[in-house]
Amino acid sequence: MADGDPEPRTPVWGNWVSTLATFIAPTTFIGALLLYFGFAYTDALYEYFGVDAATLGFSTQDYALRSAGALYVPAGAALTVALGGVVVYYAARSVGNRPAPPFCGVRLFPHGLSSCGGILFLFGMLGGFAVWPAGAMDTPLLLGGGLVLVVYGRALFFRLHGANYPAASERLALTLVAALVALSSFWATHAYAKQHGYADAKYLAHHLWLRPGVTIDTVDRLHFSDQQVRETDFPEDPRQRFRFRYEGLRLLAQSNSRMFIIPENWEPTAGGVLVLPTDATVRVTFSPG
Repeated sequence: MADGDPEPRTPVWGNWVSTLATFIAPTTFIGALLLYFGFAYTDALYEYFGVDAATLGFSTQDYALRSAGALYVPAGAALTVALGGVVVYYAARSVGNRPAPPFCGVRLFPHGLSSCGGILFLFGMLGGFAVWPAGAMDTPLLLGGGLVLVVYGRALFFRLHGANYPAASERLALTLVAALVALSSFWATHAYAKQHGYADAKYLAHHLWLRPGVTIDTVDRLHFSDQQVRETDFPEDPRQRFRFRYEGLRLLAQSNSRMFIIPENWEPTAGGVLVLPTDATVRVTFSPG
């Protein structure tokens, strides 16, 4: 490099992306997120049937696999919004390289964007303090989305004026904003996983034929509410170990050598889930729905 030539500068945004990638890359962090959101989804799903997720005793792999359905929509929405933001940012860069009249709507757009973000953030704060009836996802989305709009409008303002963002004096504030946005994203995704699990539970309760049918032979009598299952009492026979047969059941879940059985006409107001061990005291026959 010749003397006097300016030293090449690494784009500021490139440094932030590298830092973020370094933070997210570890598989343990990603695995912990999958485990947590999978547990939130599973807990909401089985809570509808009166079963606590801890009682099921699913493995970490089970929770990670169950998290996929709860993450598709949040991840897809976040990536779509990010793509749109990148397109607008590069368009603003091309506009910023051109001379513009003193009063230009394009130049005022970043200020409007940041103002809208500030209003959304204020609504999120008021919803968090129950000033208005915010839903489970409203508060985190308003808080995080508002902050993103404020920072994005600020970045567009710098770009339209040919400057790099963030300024050195704003980096600490930007770090705090990034932490709040990450917290809000985590909060919103958790709320979505819970809602998604509850919605799937309601659907499953009205479509229990989707679960495998179960016929159970037992040594001892089982106790169900009237007209929930069909019970057959076998005559006593020394050669027959099983005395009772139960039909009209569905397999809700199976884990840790236990089956969670539910009547096929189960209702939230009148129904229960029976837990049976998978041992020699029961004989199980599965059938398609």
